[in-house]
Order: sequence, then C-alpha cells, then structure tokens
Amino acid sequence: MAKLMSKAKDIQANLKKFKEEMPTMEFSASSAGNLVKVTVSGDFMVKGVEIAPDANLNAAELQEAVLFATNSALIAAKAAAQAKMTEVTGGLGMDLPGIF
Repeated sequence: MAKLMSKAKDIQANLKKFKEEMPTMEFSASSAGNLVKVTVSGDFMVKGVEIAPDANLNAAELQEAVLFATNSALIAAKAAAQAKMTEVTGGLGMDLPGIF
C-alpha cells in the first residue's frame, strides 16, 4: 500500500509539472507549400499565423491553407500532450478530466 501511495504522489507531482510545461510548448505546422504557417501552444491556443508575403492565394485557398495548418498544429500538440501524459502516469492509461 505504501508503494502505491508513493506512486500516486509521484504522479501528482509529475502532473503539476506537466500542467506548467505544456502551455510553454509550441507546435507549428505549414500548408500551401509553406506559404502559411500556424503555431499553437501546448494548451491548444493559437499563438501565431504567418502568411508569406509572396502567397498568391485567393480567399478560398487561403482559408483552406490556414484551416489545414491550424488543425495540423493542434493535432501535433495533442499528440505530444498524450505522449507526455502516458509518460507522467507510467502508462496507466489514466484519463484525467480537465487535462485535454
């Protein structure tokens, strides 16, 4: 029982560190031949959208490129968060509400 309690305390400490680190991490994705780049944080907030000055895209193409890059960056952030969560919980498969 003491070993289990110790493991729980370790997980709790690691979760606290995880919650502090994730918002500081950034994930970027590009689309339309690198004409559009979107960066999101580890807490799934869009931090920036860059459109190359030479991007010769019509409105529909630009919207599609921004949407694709945003979704790709968010997928990368979520995958990193899930990988870190697996690491933090020791692979216990815990689904902790409020983390994602």
